[in-house]
Amino acid sequence: MLESQLPILIVLLVLGTVSKVSTVRSGGEPGALARLGPAVLVPDRMQAPALLVCAAGEAVLAAGLLLSTHEIFRWGTAAFFALSTYVLLELRRRRPEAGCGCFGEVSSAPVGLRSIARTVLLAGMAALSLWAPVTGWVAVTRPSWLTGVGLLLLLVLSPEIEEMIDRVRYRAPCEQRRGPAESVTLAMLRASGAWRAHRDELTSAEPFDSWRELCWRFFAFRNHEQDDVVFAVYLSGRRPAVRMAVVSAEGSGSLPEYTPVSA
Repeated sequence: MLESQLPILIVLLVLGTVSKVSTVRSGGEPGALARLGPAVLVPDRMQAPALLVCAAGEAVLAAGLLLSTHEIFRWGTAAFFALSTYVLLELRRRRPEAGCGCFGEVSSAPVGLRSIARTVLLAGMAALSLWAPVTGWVAVTRPSWLTGVGLLLLLVLSPEIEEMIDRVRYRAPCEQRRGPAESVTLAMLRASGAWRAHRDELTSAEPFDSWRELCWRFFAFRNHEQDDVVFAVYLSGRRPAVRMAVVSAEGSGSLPEYTPVSA
């Protein structure tokens, strides 16, 4: 049973490789790579090479798992997903608006708990497969029920599924879609943990201003100190991410906070 998760690891690594290379080749809109990890964490001129290096590493690991039982590929895969978990945690802390980039531009939604849980699960799968006695090719030809369980868990933890469904339905990236009505987005905000945590600080439950930028709708309120409290709601997914920031009345120094409901 140790080899049961090898097929999933191989498929995920191959998909990651292909999607990252496709994202770099397509170019996309200006600044698109700057919203995807790991490109987010490097200078502009290094963003495309960083994605390609990541893709090359995934390709090597996938080939090694498929054709060999050498421990370097098994340990390398476990280390790769463990490092990915750390990178996602850093993105969530330092750049909460950025996507994980796990599968290229389709992974542009802000990093949420599901994305992090998925990399933890993949690291666990890789650890389970460390001492598998057969190659990935043999494991692919005789998958077990544990393979199906792992695949089901990954589907549940993959926000990209919702994004792909949206793209098929609307055939346009999030920032070009019409998006839900303002009243619907406001209702989503009021159902979020960020709103419940800060609503008592506000002088009114109704925003004094709202606007849209790309995939986000912003709502501005005032608190009892007359500071501006700005909530941002992501315009994709059934349970969108919500971010919050406080801007002082003097207009200097923002105190960023965020509470992702899901992503």
